[in-house]
Amino acid sequence: MRGLLPFYRGLYTLSNRQASRKAGIVGSRCGLCGTQSNSKPQPRFGLLFDIDGVLVRGRMPIPAATKAFEKLVNSQGQFVVPVVFVTNAGNCLRQTKADQLSHILGVPITQDQVIMSHSPLRMFKKFHDKCVLVSGQGPVLEIAKNVGFKNVISIDMLRESYPLLDMVDHNRRPKLPSNPVVSLPKIEAVVLFGEPIRWETNLQLIVDILLTNGNLSSSHQPQNTPHLPLLACNMDLMWMAEAHSPRFGHGTFLVCLENIYKKITGKDLKYEALMGKPSELTYHFAEYLIRSQAMQRQWELPITSLYAIGDNLMTDIYGANLYNRYLEERVARKNPKAVAKMVAATGSTTAVPREEEIDSLWESELALPSATSCKSVLVCTGVYNPNAEVPSDANHCIKETVFHGHRDFIFDPGLVEPGHIVQDVAEAVDLIFEQEKFVPQ
Repeated sequence: MRGLLPFYRGLYTLSNRQASRKAGIVGSRCGLCGTQSNSKPQPRFGLLFDIDGVLVRGRMPIPAATKAFEKLVNSQGQFVVPVVFVTNAGNCLRQTKADQLSHILGVPITQDQVIMSHSPLRMFKKFHDKCVLVSGQGPVLEIAKNVGFKNVISIDMLRESYPLLDMVDHNRRPKLPSNPVVSLPKIEAVVLFGEPIRWETNLQLIVDILLTNGNLSSSHQPQNTPHLPLLACNMDLMWMAEAHSPRFGHGTFLVCLENIYKKITGKDLKYEALMGKPSELTYHFAEYLIRSQAMQRQWELPITSLYAIGDNLMTDIYGANLYNRYLEERVARKNPKAVAKMVAATGSTTAVPREEEIDSLWESELALPSATSCKSVLVCTGVYNPNAEVPSDANHCIKETVFHGHRDFIFDPGLVEPGHIVQDVAEAVDLIFEQEKFVPQ
């Protein structure tokens, strides 16, 4: 990716493996009110739940989710362990998603327990005063302003001002030639929140903006590089709704955009940043919210373990394992024996980054993580299909499947190997309680 902001580490790619690790805060009040007596068990772990395919399919709860949350919420309506819901959805506000989950699951959930794919955008302050084009569905203008953007133009606004640009649907073509209806300011960046409704319109106008450097009154200049900054949220190729098979996600839209741009220009589309799972930024933010909840409940024991429960190998499992790798490397830097082992294996001390070089890159207000591990748990109620994904040859394993991750990822087999595979989220909670020897009261 091009031009990563200093705080952003994000994706595990060839070009940005050494990129910075910093993150943003979106509130600190958790949904776990009250205090906790020292006589009751205090958890040393937190749970990160994916939503679609794990807890719900479309608007319907998965039956196992109800069973799981009966164990996670006590008679006072309080969670017995810290819980964060991490979704790559980006078509609504955090509060809206929290309200939806509360209604579907029947438990009280606040916005500070929810991370949307677009949540990190509030930290991209250098773009907040620029004129940005936003693509997606739902209240995209409100979402953009909520995360800090002040001068926002939607695809619909662009189409209304330049009606001759959208020509695929014959029924929507203007009857007579026309000039721009409203003079819009020059676009300075593009933000992609999620899959839009009319892909052909969005693809056409986004490509137009990129090839005209934000000035639609001019003609395409395909040789002009670099193009305008492009920020994208949610890289899921597919997601699980009520249908029997997964549906196209925003990652599929990005595949279309990338290939159209390359076909026209002969060059790769470059991203300023890619957000949402499997970005380490998202998991670091989630770990911060877990810690915040523990503090609100006055649980004194540090949260040392995270469990990420998801249905998608390429986002949920990849992201959890990537963050676990960061946590393990951080622990190793504090262990002289581990450092010596790494030096012996590589033959160079340069392979072991100094602690101050890494830790100083995280956003200061987030503080450094207390967790030392992030374990991945894969459920079989969503995108992952054990019958389709696992090869029949016993000598092969789950990692030898088609890679559905984003173009800018390196396929690292170790990162798509789940720590555990269970049938559903209820089994996942049982497994985690057993692993942690945790008995709620």
